[in-house]
Amino acid sequence: MKIVYMGTPEASARVLQALLDAGHEILAVVTPPDRPKGRGQKMSFSPVKELALAKSLPLQQPDKIKSDPVFFSFLRALSPELIVVVAYGKILPETILNIPCYGCINVHASLLPKYRGAAPIQWALLNGEKETGVTIMRLNPFLDQGEIILQEKILIEDGDNAETLANKLFEKGAPLLLEALEQVKRGTAKYLPQPAAAASYAPAISRESGEIDWRKSAVEIHNRIRALIAWPMAHTFYREKILKIWQAEISPLDLDSKFSLPGTVTRLLKNVGFMVATGKGHLLIKEVQPAAKKRMGAYEYAIGHDLKAGEILPN
Repeated sequence: MKIVYMGTPEASARVLQALLDAGHEILAVVTPPDRPKGRGQKMSFSPVKELALAKSLPLQQPDKIKSDPVFFSFLRALSPELIVVVAYGKILPETILNIPCYGCINVHASLLPKYRGAAPIQWALLNGEKETGVTIMRLNPFLDQGEIILQEKILIEDGDNAETLANKLFEKGAPLLLEALEQVKRGTAKYLPQPAAAASYAPAISRESGEIDWRKSAVEIHNRIRALIAWPMAHTFYREKILKIWQAEISPLDLDSKFSLPGTVTRLLKNVGFMVATGKGHLLIKEVQPAAKKRMGAYEYAIGHDLKAGEILPN
């Protein structure tokens, strides 16, 4: 099929590669403008742009797709059969949705109508879900409310975080998208309305949501660390300096947190990490990152920064 592809992150680039491998004709790739990134604020390309350049695909980077007549004219002149949208980050206006003869199709990382919105993977982890999935849907002008073409469930394992779960979802999503495209082309696709009563939302994650409240349970804090691994990262403070948490696990040891205030470092485990009391249970912190430093083992950090049992991390 003749396709315009719209996307941004690494997971989206893998789906684009799957379309190319399947022999679909990519008329153009659309990704957001380059943004400054990192401490040096150097301009960086999105992974989708990097792939488009590597494959010499026509590339567009509009800033405001709803009010850019030049971009609209560009799309209309291409006469695509389909627009495929995978983690592009913006809602398409109806003027663009109406351009392709087969409409616009989206790969969404949840079992819609559950977790409509910008951060379905993160919210599934934050809420301690045991399963999620991927949905192929036909877009309409409303946020993730289009008709469902195909869906597939996957289990969320205890060791999953937002990055590993995204990989799993889009590994499922790429072949599911290819199957959906075949159904659309053959005219056999079933477009099923979403049951609105079952809808839930997954709003964008804020920078502030990464701060750990040790009064919450070990399970809740562990889920936060897993969910926010890419950004903004779950973090606490030690001696008024930020301490990002890369890896932790719920302690299997029979420790009673009733006798320790939440946030209390209760034990150092040699070459493993340090234990912190929570509102319910203990969390074993295994890997951390101090401000302006590289990732390191939590025990190494504790020894190097004189962190001792009995100290209390702030809530």
